[in-house]
Amino acid sequence: MSRDVAIVGVAESDEIGVVPNKSALQHHAEAAYNALADAGIDKCDVDGLFTARISTLATGEYMGIEPRYSDSTWMGGGSFVAHVAHAAAAIRAGMCEVALITHGQTARSSRLPSTAHVNNSPETNQPYLQYEEPLGFIGPPVNYAIACTRYMHQYGERRCRQALAEIAVATRAWATLNPKALMRDPMTFDEYHASRWIAWPFHLLDCCVVTDAGAAVVVTTAERARDLKKRPILLLGSAESHDHAMISQMPDLTSTTARRTGPAAMGQAGITHADVDVLMQYDAFTYSVLSCIEDLGFCGKGEGPDFVARQRTAPGGAFAMNTNGGGLSYTHTGMYGIFLIVEAVRQLRGECGVRQLRKCDLALVNGIGGILSSTATIVLARS
Repeated sequence: MSRDVAIVGVAESDEIGVVPNKSALQHHAEAAYNALADAGIDKCDVDGLFTARISTLATGEYMGIEPRYSDSTWMGGGSFVAHVAHAAAAIRAGMCEVALITHGQTARSSRLPSTAHVNNSPETNQPYLQYEEPLGFIGPPVNYAIACTRYMHQYGERRCRQALAEIAVATRAWATLNPKALMRDPMTFDEYHASRWIAWPFHLLDCCVVTDAGAAVVVTTAERARDLKKRPILLLGSAESHDHAMISQMPDLTSTTARRTGPAAMGQAGITHADVDVLMQYDAFTYSVLSCIEDLGFCGKGEGPDFVARQRTAPGGAFAMNTNGGGLSYTHTGMYGIFLIVEAVRQLRGECGVRQLRKCDLALVNGIGGILSSTATIVLARS
């Protein structure tokens, strides 16, 4: 891939965590204005708008943006990682020059029933409502737990349980260094194992936090980026894929489509695993991290427990991962993928303060969506 497109601005909304007094659109707009300020670009220069779930129509109207290119692709929480590649394609095709990817959600404070269960909703005839929910396949924890249970059956329950604990404890250790993280108290292994059950084999601390938050990313040409105030972060490779919607239709409960998108994005970028300085991996649950480390090719199938052992992914460990505290401890609005990009860019710029890595020239970002349904992977590098 040519080095002609760059991320030039990233930011969260003004307040994240528990913010009951703000709407999702407010988080969208705050994050967008903050990211544009980070880039040194005026709102009037935005001619490409990218959102997921909340439409570009509503977001554009709210912010007073009239784009000439619009993309509301939704493939779950990793959608925003795919949006970076979509923005690059639109920029290369001349359909826009400054792309704004923005997100906001109030999952913590909103307590509305799912539209899928409202009479006459267009979603009431979805297959999962007919064939899975009547059997108890209700909500992400239950669905992800089914996949994790199969992994344990194939590769050993005790090994997997310890691996999940390693991931949770290491991610919390990073969160203690992030002043924006919701959960900043250190976590011990004993505390992890003592936390209440949610859906076996998941404890509470295997599951992501639930927050109100927003984030935004600004993408433009590398040529234009050279005149802006921050170091441009180049897009070197990208790939996306999905292979199911319902967990009962997942071809292999122990493997995600990262097995395709990881090698494809890295091949496009011309890099190897040894070149990666930080992995930003979507972590709605500890199991998704374990599975995707293997699928991305950092180790073989069933070898993940050994790969993460002895706090290898914690601060000071040999493999830097989810340095913001992840969806497990930092923030998770229901769709977390855009926050992966924000942290990757900050690490590559050297802006992470006490959690800054000594060497960070290249980042791999892998987003998951749905019920382990989709993945989008991008390779980012310092210019």
